[in-house]
Amino acid sequence: MTAGKLKFAVPKAPGKGGRKARYQKKGRQVDPIAAREVAALLGDRSRQPDLLIEHLHLIQDAYGYLSAAHLTALADEMRLALAEVYEVATFYHNFTVVKENDATPAPLTIKVCDSLSCEMAGAMALKGELAAKYGANIRVTHGACMGRCEQAPVVRIKDRYVGNASQESVDTLLEDEKRNAPLDIPSFNSFSNYKNAEGFTTIKNLRSGKLTPSDIIEILSDSGHRGLGGAGFPHAMKLNSVLSVPGPRYMAVNADESEPGTFKDRYFMNNNPFQFLEGMLIAAEIVETEAIYIFLRDEYPETAAILANCIWVLIDENLTNGKTIHLRRGAGAYICGEESAMLESIEGKRALPRHKPPFPAHVGLFGRPTLINNVETLYWLPDIIRKGPDWFREGGRHGGKGFRSFSLSGHVNKPGVYITPAGITAAELIEEYGGGMKAGHEFKAYLPGGASGGLLPASMADIPLDFGTLEKHGCFIGSAAVIVISDQDDLKMVARNLMRFFEDESCGQCTPCRAGTEKALKIMQNDRWDSALLEELSAVMRDASICGLGQAAPNGLMSILKHFPEDVQ
Repeated sequence: MTAGKLKFAVPKAPGKGGRKARYQKKGRQVDPIAAREVAALLGDRSRQPDLLIEHLHLIQDAYGYLSAAHLTALADEMRLALAEVYEVATFYHNFTVVKENDATPAPLTIKVCDSLSCEMAGAMALKGELAAKYGANIRVTHGACMGRCEQAPVVRIKDRYVGNASQESVDTLLEDEKRNAPLDIPSFNSFSNYKNAEGFTTIKNLRSGKLTPSDIIEILSDSGHRGLGGAGFPHAMKLNSVLSVPGPRYMAVNADESEPGTFKDRYFMNNNPFQFLEGMLIAAEIVETEAIYIFLRDEYPETAAILANCIWVLIDENLTNGKTIHLRRGAGAYICGEESAMLESIEGKRALPRHKPPFPAHVGLFGRPTLINNVETLYWLPDIIRKGPDWFREGGRHGGKGFRSFSLSGHVNKPGVYITPAGITAAELIEEYGGGMKAGHEFKAYLPGGASGGLLPASMADIPLDFGTLEKHGCFIGSAAVIVISDQDDLKMVARNLMRFFEDESCGQCTPCRAGTEKALKIMQNDRWDSALLEELSAVMRDASICGLGQAAPNGLMSILKHFPEDVQ
């Protein structure tokens, strides 16, 4: 030791070993090939998080499924957690996720709709026949309601659909898909035709000052116009509610009609899209929205093509007033009919309903005040404003106000969409518009508002179909989807079909709905039903579920127990 100098050993930091550990990234690594494929698909599209579902569709459309490698690459490309991408991809029915060790699915999938109208039309037997014929090379599976109930049974292959399906028509559909035949886009009322019939005069008058927002709100209030997506909330009140909160504001259009038996919005968008779009622009102008989001269900590819074309026409004709219109594609989730769940989906997330308050009118899309309207609600605006509130109000029957469009399906001679006086009865609807019952079928019961609207016997077919007329009977009109049941139908099958639908579509967020639908369906598989237990279970679901899905899920079951107890004993 050198004189005058002391040396001390410097201790090493805890955990710092002498040997260097081999460095390796944590978690799943991005496959270079998958990364190039995903980057090529996305191209110059934005990587913002709310486009996650749109980008998942790009991959699914290109490859037929979502592989683990592609999901990992997409998460890296969008700077999202892989867990977030995976949970969104697995939430929606129309995405097929294939894990690392899973077998690659067949190149083609045949989906047979198993909604009530389709099952009544023989969908289950058809599914068995198709599975026996194609099962070795083509995947045959069920599909939720496809919005074509007037053509039951319905079969889907990718973006192709065939109604009144049979083995022969499915063969033709397969050939069309194999040769990549162009999709059949229906003809619709053109821009020039609509404009020549006073189309877009209202939106121009509103922007020029000939009409004011308060003028239109007063007209809508006087007309009695209500939301026609199911809840029936007065439209004028909704507009005022959104206006009560400072902007910036957004607008979201719910075009995701997934209620079994409902297909009216598809009819309006496919036949007269510019009237719907003018109504949308009017409402957006009133509440001064910055952007408009149209949330369209994935099962309407021909409608998506029509709307995309029409939106470009609006832009070319300088009718959007600088407002950006986003056309967003759903991915198969009935829960998106609940307004806050739809907003979550537009934001690129799982469609889990939000707790309320706050309500979407005040805190909605991306946290901003948001006007949410159904397609048919907006469709009527140009006519009501041009023709006046008296014209609309006096269109009803049996005390009803205005007009209603009914989606009529089941055992009638002429199923379809019918615009009728509000307040028409089921008996009148069937005879005056539906052409009566099919030969060999006797009218036994009907659903006045789709799967969630309950069920009534034929002896109660003289009740006006309108808001507030059915609630005392445990039913509601909802989206006005009337499904007609005959003496040839097994009501146990009907109840099971409805409950199976809700079990499959429950988002799983709340236990009463998630576990209640599953438990109820198990009880209903028995030859003899425990009515007391089913009633108790239904009460819990109605009282404790977060949103309308769980609250309405027992409606069909309880209606059958009430009106047809002998059929389920």
